[in-house]
Amino acid sequence: MQKCSYLGLVTETLRDRKKRQTRQALVRATLRLAAEKGLDHVTVEEISTAADVSTRTFFNYFQGKDEAVASSDPEAGPRLRDRIRNQPAQHTPFEALKKALLDEVADELTEDRDLWLLRKQVIGQHPELLAKVFASGELAERHLVAAIAERSGLAETDTYPMMLTAATGAAFRVAMARWACVERPLGELLGEALDVLGAGLSEVPTQGGS
Repeated sequence: MQKCSYLGLVTETLRDRKKRQTRQALVRATLRLAAEKGLDHVTVEEISTAADVSTRTFFNYFQGKDEAVASSDPEAGPRLRDRIRNQPAQHTPFEALKKALLDEVADELTEDRDLWLLRKQVIGQHPELLAKVFASGELAERHLVAAIAERSGLAETDTYPMMLTAATGAAFRVAMARWACVERPLGELLGEALDVLGAGLSEVPTQGGS
């Protein structure tokens, strides 16, 4: 089965979906075992068994345990880039980015709060992994910069696409940090953070979310 497009929208193939599900299963197994036993005491063989795949399959996706914990979905950046590109032409770059992020959250992250908290816990126990986390996020951000530059008619090296991507990344991190502390949907928290960003930060909002 191949990817097909309709009105410019690219659909995910069955093979792509299975690959994404296998990767997610390996990440879940790694994080749960690491939280339970400590990352240093978990083997790739244990992770593979818990995910019901072979050790060879594990190494098809990750170079090692650290990467399984710290790296983000390599398709997240391209997926968000395509979501931004496919927003209605009348949307501003910020509106297109906001809608793309909220759609991504609704599709991919809302049901994974416990898993995200485990990842936060494991990385907190191994701060040396932060460099890998930042490097993985930077790769995804490059795709966003490219999409925003395209919609705004600017170069990828101009201030606007780079600043909008960086500021949106900060809003996302704020929403994720609040998500760990309050029992509210991530989409609501991200929407609030993006609304504050869109309104500008020179004035304090009259009423903040709780």
